Order: sequence, then C-alpha cells, then structure tokens
Amino acid sequence: MESKVEKTRAKTGGRAKGVPNRATAAAREAFAQFVDGNAHRFQGWLDEVANDPKHGAKVALELVLQVSEYHIPKLARTEHVGKDGGDIIHRHKLVDELKAGIALLAKK
Repeated sequence: MESKVEKTRAKTGGRAKGVPNRATAAAREAFAQFVDGNAHRFQGWLDEVANDPKHGAKVALELVLQVSEYHIPKLARTEHVGKDGGDIIHRHKLVDELKAGIALLAKK
C-alpha cells in the first residue's frame, strides 16, 4: 500500500521486503507441528464427523479443506487477457518470415 506522504529518502534498517514476520512464521510452524503430530488421529476425527447424523460426510470434507488451507498454500487465480481486456493475439515470427519469403519468391 502506497503512502500518501511523498517519500523523501530511501528506506534504511528494518525488515527486508518479503521476509516473513517472526511471530507469523512461529505460528505457522506450531500449527504445522500440531497437524503433523495429530495426523494419526485425524482420520478417526473425520470418521466421527462423517458418521454423525448431525454433520455427515459433507462437513467432514469441508473440515479437510479448511485444515489444508493452513498446510498447503493456495494458488492465486490468474487471468490472461489481451489489450484493453480483449482477446490475446498470438503472432509467430516464423509465419511472418515465411510469408515474406513467399512474397520475395513470387516477385522473382
């Protein structure tokens, strides 16, 4: 997020861009250790939720997806569009060179 105040000098000191916060990294590591340490119990918990008439298999699957978000990073969706949001036009230089060669041969 850009500051509304004009930057008059270069940033000095502090954390370098892209370096994660230590507390966040520690929390992620603690959660990963919790999940890894309870992996052998996880299947039993899911079976209990799936077999519970109040919850069912759908809720068990949702729980798996929710837990996986913390252990496996989500991939960002990327949409590729052409100029002004239009179609992408692919130009292959080889085709253009062949057309130019054919035009030269036709002149001879």
